Formats: sequence, C-alpha cells, structure tokens
Amino acid sequence: MERHFEQELEKLNRRILKMGDLVSNQVNNAMTALIRCDAQLAREVVENDARLDELDIKIDKLCQRIFALTQPVATDLRMIMSALKMNNDLERMGDLAVNIASKIEGIAEYHKIMTELNIEELANMINSIIKEMIIILNNRNTVFVKDIFADARSIRERTQIINTQIIDHMMKKTDVIIVATNLIIILTHIERLADYVTNIAESIVFLVDGKLIKHANIRESDLTENP
Repeated sequence: MERHFEQELEKLNRRILKMGDLVSNQVNNAMTALIRCDAQLAREVVENDARLDELDIKIDKLCQRIFALTQPVATDLRMIMSALKMNNDLERMGDLAVNIASKIEGIAEYHKIMTELNIEELANMINSIIKEMIIILNNRNTVFVKDIFADARSIRERTQIINTQIIDHMMKKTDVIIVATNLIIILTHIERLADYVTNIAESIVFLVDGKLIKHANIRESDLTENP
C-alpha cells in the first residue's frame, strides 16, 4: 500500500508539471498571436484548450482518489492540497489564454496601435514570469519566489501605463473605440495571469516550507523565518 501511495504521488507530481507546461505553451502562443495579430494561431489556442480541461479533470480525480484510499499527513498532505490549488490556478490561466486569443481577431487590423503601445514588451514580461514559475514548479527552489512577486508588480504597473495610453487614444480617435476596448480587456487578462502565477508561487512555498504567505504583504522574513 505504501509503495502504491508513493506511485500515486509521483503521478500527481508529473501531471501538475505537465499541466504547467501546457499552460505555459498556451500563454506563449496567445502572446505570440497577440504581438503578431495572428488570428490563425489564436484559433489554435482556443482549440487546444480541451487538452487542459481533460488534464484538469484527471488531476482532480487523482487527488480525490488519494484522499479516499489513504490518510496522508504532513508533507504528503501539503502536496495534495497544493496540487489541488495549483491545478485550479493553472486551469484558470489556460482559460485566460483562450480569452485573450478570442479577442485577437477583433484587433488584427490594428497592428500599428499594438506597436505604438509596445504590447510586445508586456507579452515578453508575462512569458518571462511564467518561465520562472515553471522553473520553481520543477525544482521547488523557493529562493526565486520573491523575484516572481516583484515581476508581477512590474506587470501590473505596466498594464496600468498602457491602459492610460489606450484611453488617450480613445479620446483622440473615436474610430479606435472597439479595438481599444478589446485591448483593455486583454490587459486585464494579462494582469490576472500574473496574479495566478503569484498564487502558484505561494502554493509552492506552502508545499516546500509549510508557510502561508500573501504576496500583497510580502516581507523578507516571510520566506526566511521558520513556520
């Protein structure tokens, strides 16, 4: 029974890592489609969402099975609780990638505005923070969690700057109201992606160190003191 339990936990870990990779790929493709105004790639992001949904269900069922057949304690219990939370956050990130992709066809003719707003810089920022998330998801090194929180703050600040620029465009040119509205929605989704990445970073800290932290009030001691 103990060996079976270990195998189930290993399977759970593999599936979470796979979920992370799939989500990272979806977001990367959504950002590429956004930068290039590539409607075809955006449609592929929407079509590939079914793979995430399928894996999401498998992870939830596996966690339920482990709970039902065993009585996990201490680190094993934290693994299962963290897996459930991370799976939920990753699935929502996948949904946000689809939401972004679904808006791209409506802005495909406005590539010049995208360039003026330097959307590519923001897209690179979100891709970078997700890569950081995947790294700590694999190596469980919580040293880099503070970097993720800092990068998430930078993303939020950048989205606010671009939002202000978009509103200025809307006031000067009424013919861009529709594309501007779509861009504001996309920026909101990008900001939410950064929020979910910080959620996952928090879950990894809980899994590794048994500490409950909140990124909004992060302090140096939160990641160094004993739980």
